[in-house]
Amino acid sequence: MKSLLFILALLSIIPLPSTAEVRRPASVSTMLTSELADFDKQPVEVQTLIRSALGLTEQKLTYVFGSHDPRRGGMDCSGAIYYLLTQAGLNETPRQSDQICEWLMKKGLFRRTAQADTLNHPELATLRPGDLLFWSGTYNTTRRKTPVTHVMLYLGKNETTGKPIIFGASDGRRYEGQKRTGVSLFDFVLPKESSKANFYGFGPVPGLVKQASKKRLLLIPFFRRVNTEN
Repeated sequence: MKSLLFILALLSIIPLPSTAEVRRPASVSTMLTSELADFDKQPVEVQTLIRSALGLTEQKLTYVFGSHDPRRGGMDCSGAIYYLLTQAGLNETPRQSDQICEWLMKKGLFRRTAQADTLNHPELATLRPGDLLFWSGTYNTTRRKTPVTHVMLYLGKNETTGKPIIFGASDGRRYEGQKRTGVSLFDFVLPKESSKANFYGFGPVPGLVKQASKKRLLLIPFFRRVNTEN
């Protein structure tokens, strides 16, 4: 009996591993729509989507893997995009980054950027504010049919600097030279040649601006036959 009591007393003072979620404090950036070049020239639906994205950057949400709910204090990359699009009424939006990419592929809206090494590359000529951006190799994951591991939203260029800006959730990407953590603005830069990550492609959000999506498909060079159905 004494031995049992001794063991129970010993267990009570030994620290046990914590199961509490460890989060880095949010460190985010935001801006006004008036700071985006040509914002007023975008379709109304794109303007509304960008306003909603900027609204999320004002909530000081950190990066929380597996979350798509701001009430949890943060979201991950695909969670932020999923929340943004479903709040816009696009309820068929998939939850995972590779599935979102496949969604665009099925609609004939995805543009692969297999050779783009600069943002001025012809493969990015049709990129527009409100488009979704996809990366592969940003972190280790189980094998996926489409090797996409990261997704963000293109907002356009800074009116003053001309630099391209993106929205999403990250733990370490930079904005204006500063590392950001959470749902924030980020600089749109392509991965270095030595990086494991690759910029995979982009495309407009299915169903957001139907007529604009159809017109852009007809602008594809080389006069290839394309599917203009949305």
